[in-house]
Amino acid sequence: MDKNITLEQLETYEKAFDGDLAKKVAMRAVTNCGVVKAATNSEVYRQDRHQFSVSLEQGKITNQKQSGRCWMFAALNTMRFAVMKKLDLDTFELSQNYTLFYDKLEKANYFLESILETMDEPTNGRVIAHLLMAPLNDGGQWDMFCNLIDKYGVVPKDAMPETACSSATREMTGYMTRKLREFACTLRTGYQNGKTIDQLRGEKNAMMETIYNMLCIALGKPPKTFTLEVRNKEKKFIRDENLTGKEFFKKYIGWELSDYVSLINAPTADKPYHKTYTVKLLGNVVEGRPVKYLNLPVEELKKAAIAQMQDGHPVWFGCDVGQCSLREGGVMDLDAIKAGELFGTEFAMDKAQRLDYGESLMTHAMVFQGVDLDENGQPLRWRVENSWGKDAGEDGYYVMSDAWFSEYTYQVVVNKKYLSSQQAAELAQEPIELEPWDPIGSLA
Repeated sequence: MDKNITLEQLETYEKAFDGDLAKKVAMRAVTNCGVVKAATNSEVYRQDRHQFSVSLEQGKITNQKQSGRCWMFAALNTMRFAVMKKLDLDTFELSQNYTLFYDKLEKANYFLESILETMDEPTNGRVIAHLLMAPLNDGGQWDMFCNLIDKYGVVPKDAMPETACSSATREMTGYMTRKLREFACTLRTGYQNGKTIDQLRGEKNAMMETIYNMLCIALGKPPKTFTLEVRNKEKKFIRDENLTGKEFFKKYIGWELSDYVSLINAPTADKPYHKTYTVKLLGNVVEGRPVKYLNLPVEELKKAAIAQMQDGHPVWFGCDVGQCSLREGGVMDLDAIKAGELFGTEFAMDKAQRLDYGESLMTHAMVFQGVDLDENGQPLRWRVENSWGKDAGEDGYYVMSDAWFSEYTYQVVVNKKYLSSQQAAELAQEPIELEPWDPIGSLA
């Protein structure tokens, strides 16, 4: 056979295409309205109803707008649930700008420290290329969020409201990334010219002041103290003055963050189940806890998530949201988009193969706020709170089929009291280190 595409081959392909009525009909449909609309299966709206046997009530839907803060919105949405319950509020929102400020600040420091730790790596090697690719990514992981809360706490949204740059982060992040790459060049050049790491770390202080200034200009200065003012469902006015972010978290949320753990489902051959994993050079707060996962079969993730919701608490989770997902009506179902039928082919890779070959990874974090269980207690579909505003999905909520969960949900965060004794023992294992570019290190 020829290595090249020949004109004779093209003639054969075209003749076969023209002789297939279904392909010609598909061509007319797709060229007029696109792949997703042409392949949408409306039957899923009948089977994936927004009705659930376990359903938690949340406040007004949030909107991350043009930013990659889904992991942060999802985490704060699980936490505001506790504030609303404690204060008997109809709705409440925590400041996503406050946590964004400190995440960017800490990530900048983490990046520069990573550069200092990798001075002997070649500039054109994979490690440095990985570090330079996105030193200030909007995304994050659960453990990274916990590091921010442990250090800075949280504040109500009105204590540090959104700005133009927090709601649309591309410009700010672009200029800060440009500066961080310049700083990396300065540090590595200094090292090559004989400066010690201690000398370079001294120079880092001025670099971090520049980053701090840029953040203040773009996002505003975070409050050191603030006053909580709300009115509850009984119309009682509540005022609490001179709170710090850490005091507010302790008083009105009160979680022991070390109790919340990440369970993942990564069925690849290089990651045996019932082992813990971490990812090199992944983090935000240098002195914070490292990212750590326990890899389990997917049914064990479901069981833990259901137990936590049945106990009245929402669940943070990460998934590949763009797969088989319909924004209109808010449906995530393996049959939602019949692209295989449209193109006359099959998309046949399984979950492990998709991870191994770059077809899928965690891209988005949301919150489970309910689940529909059958008479045997098995999940049929899941209620999902998103952070794309009320016009995405059904009033901001999505419904996920249980089969979709199995294929495209990668991580859930639960209180460790919902783990079995065996899982708790497995969680205590020293984590296996994965390379920085491993798909499990992707940021939601």
